[in-house]
Amino acid sequence: MSGGRNMFGSPVDFSFRELNTVSDMLSDEPNPGTRPLKRDSEQKILSATLRLNNNFLSDLTGLMDMLSALYAEPTRLAWLDLSFNEFQHIHPVRTLPAQDMLFLYVCGKCFCVLWEVDKLAALPFLHTITLHGNPIVTEREYRAHLIGTLPHVKMIDFSAVTKQERELTSVWQRSRNPLKTMIHSKVD
Repeated sequence: MSGGRNMFGSPVDFSFRELNTVSDMLSDEPNPGTRPLKRDSEQKILSATLRLNNNFLSDLTGLMDMLSALYAEPTRLAWLDLSFNEFQHIHPVRTLPAQDMLFLYVCGKCFCVLWEVDKLAALPFLHTITLHGNPIVTEREYRAHLIGTLPHVKMIDFSAVTKQERELTSVWQRSRNPLKTMIHSKVD
């Protein structure tokens, strides 16, 4: 097996399976893909991708246990699609299987409160996040808030984060918190 964060194996696809809980995956088979799933000698799946989109999930309780049962290396999960489920909150990052998650998709009409994305700040390597279709994307400060909260993110809703956006976000953050700016300038 290759080292680092390289993706390996075919995606594990449980989309459109009418799952109500993540533990339902243990009694179901993933959708067949164009390539068969690779497995190790214990028949655990070799993959860094999980598709759980278009189900009836409202929380991620038991996700790590389920991944440990199915995946050879559950902490290497780097790509997770939770789109079009029944989430109303972004669950604490500790319920996500890997702190080095790179790609996270949670499209649909789930999140109404912009501050929900603050919980994702604990994912320091998050490269891509897609939240389109959620009510929060219509908020005026949506992209600036995501860029400020997730400073390493490179793509938001299929659109690259530009250097100019990062600079404008920095100015926006300072204008929103002038007390913090004054304290930092007195210390310098």
